[in-house]
Amino acid sequence: MKHLIDILSLSPEEINEILTLAEDIIANPAKYAHACDGKQLATLFYEPSTRTRLSFESAMLSLGGSVIGFSEASSSSASKGESVADTIRVISCYADIVAMRHPKEGAPMVASMYSTIPVINAGDGGHSHPTQTLLDMMTIRRRKGRLDNLTIGFCGDLKFGRTVHSLIKSLARYDNIKFVLISPEELRVPDYIINEVLEPRGIPYIETRNLEGALPDLDILYMTRVQRERFFNEEDYIRLRDSYILTAEKLSLAPADMAVLHPLPRVNEITLDVDDDPRAAYFEQAQNGVYVRMALIMTLLGLKDPKTGEVAFEC
Repeated sequence: MKHLIDILSLSPEEINEILTLAEDIIANPAKYAHACDGKQLATLFYEPSTRTRLSFESAMLSLGGSVIGFSEASSSSASKGESVADTIRVISCYADIVAMRHPKEGAPMVASMYSTIPVINAGDGGHSHPTQTLLDMMTIRRRKGRLDNLTIGFCGDLKFGRTVHSLIKSLARYDNIKFVLISPEELRVPDYIINEVLEPRGIPYIETRNLEGALPDLDILYMTRVQRERFFNEEDYIRLRDSYILTAEKLSLAPADMAVLHPLPRVNEITLDVDDDPRAAYFEQAQNGVYVRMALIMTLLGLKDPKTGEVAFEC
């Protein structure tokens, strides 16, 4: 049995197979409408979510399965002091696969150690968000036709942005990737990303405060919001929240085929006039989340391709 706790637990070849399966689901949705008949997904969300929780639920329902779970810790026995280990032992009796979001880094890993069913990390603190990474990669591949030979700019909160950390770690395994890291000093990417991911591989990167100066050279711009929930000091949040705002005027500096991604929710870091620009890919990105999670659920459950009768790929 395989879990998905960190994106690096999937090889580039496995990622490619998941993305290819997701592409086939887009092309042939009816073929997969009963792939998970009789299967149940448990969504254990200890902190709020809109896109991730609902897209997991939509994915399972679209495969013919059903969903149980909770959407906040206060509506579970965690409010009574129950441990993650005990919760997952119980949920393993009720469901076939689990998607867990938790504010504490490492909680899904702990769950996987005690679970008898596959566990998917749906985001743990500021650490990792592997399914977001998969849908980000799918969006990049659909927009650019490749996952190598790219210059990718990350802008905004690079310190607490778990989507940023996961995507950098995954794309660092592809050829000829260059990163442009755009943030205020207080929200720069953690040192471990530089010291353990980029520099040992000799991957070129630039740290800058200048969004406008970076735009002309980018294939992908990955915008992020400054996350209020990660700050202990309200004054620091207010001071930093408007550090970078992408407008239609600024976007005019970017290449015509650049794609703008954002994990959402958006606050004000992308103005509404950008939404109608063909380079805006963030709502497409959210839609891709359903298809990627459908493919991942099938893969981790070891379900057969309805067309070929073969398992999607062996875990």
